[in-house]
Amino acid sequence: MSNPPQNNSASSLLEGLLSAPSDTDYRRQRLQRIGSYSTPLAQNQADDETTPLHAAAVPNGTGYGTLPTVRPRRAYTQSGLWAAPHQPALPGVPLKRSVTVTVPSSPLTFSPTRRDTLRSRISQQRPISAYDAHLANFNSDTAETDIDVRTNGFRVWYSSFSSIDWLHDAIKDSVRFARLRRGKSIRSRVRLAFDKSLGWIIVTVVGFLTAVVAFLVVRAEQWLFDLKQGYCKTAWWYAQHSCCPLPDEYGSLDGHCPAWRTWSDVFVSWTGSESGGGESAVQYLTYTIIAVLLASTSSLLTIYLTASTSFVTRKESGVLSPHFDKSGEQNASSSSQPKRRVIYYAAGSGIPEIKTILSGFVIHGYLGGRVLFIKAVGLAFSVSSGLSLGKEGPFVHIASCIGNIVSRYHSKYENNEAKRREILSAACAAGVAVAFGAPIGGTLFSLEEVSYFFPPKVMWRSFFCAMIAAVTLRFLNPFGTGKVVLFQVTYDKDWHAYELIFFILLGVLGGVYGAYFSKLNYRWSRDVRDRTWLKVHPVSEVVLVTLVTTVLCFLNPYARMGGTELVYNLFSECRPGSKNRHFNLCVLDPSSFDHVWPVVRTILVAMIVKSFLTVITFGIKLPAGIFIPTLGVGACAGRIVGIAVQWLQYHYPDSTVFAVCEGDMNCVVPGLYAMVGAAAALSGVTRTTVSLAVIMFELTDTLTYAVPVMLSVLVAKTVADVLEPKGIYDLVIELSQLPYLDAKHEYLWSNLSIKDVTDRDVDVIRVDRHNTVESLRDQLQLLLNAEHDDGGFPSSGQVAKMIVCAWSATSVLANWSMLSVHTLVFPYRHHLIKNLAVVAEGATEEVRFLNTYAHEELSTSNSSWMEESRQSENDPFDFSIYMDQAPLTIQSNSPLELLHQFFVKLGARYVIVTDTDGDYEGVIDKKAWLAFLSELEEKS
Repeated sequence: MSNPPQNNSASSLLEGLLSAPSDTDYRRQRLQRIGSYSTPLAQNQADDETTPLHAAAVPNGTGYGTLPTVRPRRAYTQSGLWAAPHQPALPGVPLKRSVTVTVPSSPLTFSPTRRDTLRSRISQQRPISAYDAHLANFNSDTAETDIDVRTNGFRVWYSSFSSIDWLHDAIKDSVRFARLRRGKSIRSRVRLAFDKSLGWIIVTVVGFLTAVVAFLVVRAEQWLFDLKQGYCKTAWWYAQHSCCPLPDEYGSLDGHCPAWRTWSDVFVSWTGSESGGGESAVQYLTYTIIAVLLASTSSLLTIYLTASTSFVTRKESGVLSPHFDKSGEQNASSSSQPKRRVIYYAAGSGIPEIKTILSGFVIHGYLGGRVLFIKAVGLAFSVSSGLSLGKEGPFVHIASCIGNIVSRYHSKYENNEAKRREILSAACAAGVAVAFGAPIGGTLFSLEEVSYFFPPKVMWRSFFCAMIAAVTLRFLNPFGTGKVVLFQVTYDKDWHAYELIFFILLGVLGGVYGAYFSKLNYRWSRDVRDRTWLKVHPVSEVVLVTLVTTVLCFLNPYARMGGTELVYNLFSECRPGSKNRHFNLCVLDPSSFDHVWPVVRTILVAMIVKSFLTVITFGIKLPAGIFIPTLGVGACAGRIVGIAVQWLQYHYPDSTVFAVCEGDMNCVVPGLYAMVGAAAALSGVTRTTVSLAVIMFELTDTLTYAVPVMLSVLVAKTVADVLEPKGIYDLVIELSQLPYLDAKHEYLWSNLSIKDVTDRDVDVIRVDRHNTVESLRDQLQLLLNAEHDDGGFPSSGQVAKMIVCAWSATSVLANWSMLSVHTLVFPYRHHLIKNLAVVAEGATEEVRFLNTYAHEELSTSNSSWMEESRQSENDPFDFSIYMDQAPLTIQSNSPLELLHQFFVKLGARYVIVTDTDGDYEGVIDKKAWLAFLSELEEKS
């Protein structure tokens, strides 16, 4: 008869400790007011109070992921986020102890301004539950089978710029699925079948929506790009290719089109003047003005709508961080403190950030709806401006945004960060599939380049998602040619053995270019963009780069082309009798140097200009990819080599080298050399191999050229690795200080041991002493002020003849016994912050982190333990619900490679270090390990 009251008490607990996250600003105020609830909070009190909650200035600012370069290693802080005051007060919690509580009637005591109200309405989010709310099951019939939940503990939402707990999320999904299988009714079986097919349904929707967004971006980019030259008289919304369709091959618009009207023609008709030398000046001026407007608009949208400080989420738990600014603006009192580096979520290609997110890093808002919209719109503007950038890389970010948004409509993926990353891996494959029309290559790209956890189930779903995206885009027909991408080509000729020498040469050139491009872009970003006035004037940098681009590219027809159009024409084969000369890339007389040199010179100038512009363009604050510019540079080099080989064949047709041609003067195909050179250059820059080769196979619809492409790709990667070990994406991760743990990298540990990385010099929480809400709040704040918000502090004390040790972290508060048979951990700073906010009124009340069982009680049955745990849940000051009783531990004499595999293979967020007797020595968290690896790599 006592079960119902227990269930009611458990339900009351769910409304408190397991309730949905409240407004971040409200939680911060409650934590700041711990111990002062008897005094009303004035409007400006939060800014003027001088309690230990206000951080002292720290010596150095923090960056994106903030991997520190010097000790303390875990100098990593939460991002400053603005939270709108629109959430109701925290739900009431049944207080078992006699505590005088004065709960405010509203979250904030000051009146919001009109600007605050507007921002609140804009930033309103859909309702969300607690992260582990679905794990709470107090049914006595299933309590014993859910012992894993109690052993591993509950979690709250991960904070921005923190790592997820792969092990907890795996246990969580296992428990959820086990509960589904317990049901024997028809309804339960239907729910189980739906759960098994949910992943396939989501990837289908993601693939379809990715293709639709890609279609809209491509169509918008085509029209805006041609708008710089003129407009269509018959239909102003048509791009030039749609306005002037030609019966021959697509891309042959190098002649006059009566329906297309240039801006110089408009100027002549308006002024009534005759055609003269002023037409070029008018055309250039119009070209430049429209290009600057498009690029600056894209940059303004990116900077003002996707800045990291503009994102609001109730999932954020780092509300006590010194960098957390509730108003979104820096006031005078905080102006002396270092600011977190502001990042712009829609800028760049997004692939380095996606790699980091898939490895277990959390960036709230990076894959949201606002970023999706700005990325798509800004990408159309930036590509159409004529800058040396592409849209293929950002398609991966766009697809990931779609995957994140769609997957969040079901709690299976919404409340499990690890499971959601399975959908994100499939979405990345769809992004590459719509970029290159290569579903197989997209799947391999997701496996090779971006994904961190890629089991066979994810591979199948990724391939299916990529296939849906490619098929949908094929039906939408964005180019009007039936092709998924513009530069899909086919060749009539086969390659010959003697050409392998030239393919190897192209591989060497691609590797050299890739290595030095990565070096130059990294140093330009580090020494010029981040250390000059360009850092605080990103829009000015975009305008300057656009002006330089228009000056250098306008007079060269190949440099002025769009990236995809240039690659298509360079890849194309010059067929005898065809009227399409591909903008004079087809040499009329390959045996004449006078005919060959002008074409080679123009291509060479375009290649040099594109190379220089790509170095200074990649990294500016607007959506920009690296694929197409790199393919263009490599294709230029390959086309030059192909024309040179063709010239040699015409001059020495009887040579033994060309004997296999048997007198066929069209034996050499310069377009094939362009394709091989493009693949080599892209491999040198990004260090992709298998996926890139397969993408090229799918672009040519044949395996005939598998050997040339694979050979050049392997040679390019080998040469590039010798000259620069890291590719462009790894260098961007290093420059942005993203906490990415590269599972492919091998380290030399030399004479180092685990003791060299174990952290012992941290603050202490004594679990055998009187810990109050206020004292824990102050201890946690001191740790945050020292920028140890992902670190911890071990302590020890005597409790019932047991040596008990607590490790409380800004990420983890762990209580564990030195006895090897029983280890308790209270994980993660986020839980402590939320729980303290719930019981903020009881400032002097004692907080318990673990049930102080006697030694003989540790051997009691699971059922009796669960019963006692159920009884303790009536007490809101008992935080044992979040206990992790089975943390990963490692002995201090273990090899470092074993510890490395804990973080790489098991996805550990922290590892507890013990000596050979099982006694506590210290803790190593993931970010401390990353900082250690960074220092190790620098020394080596």
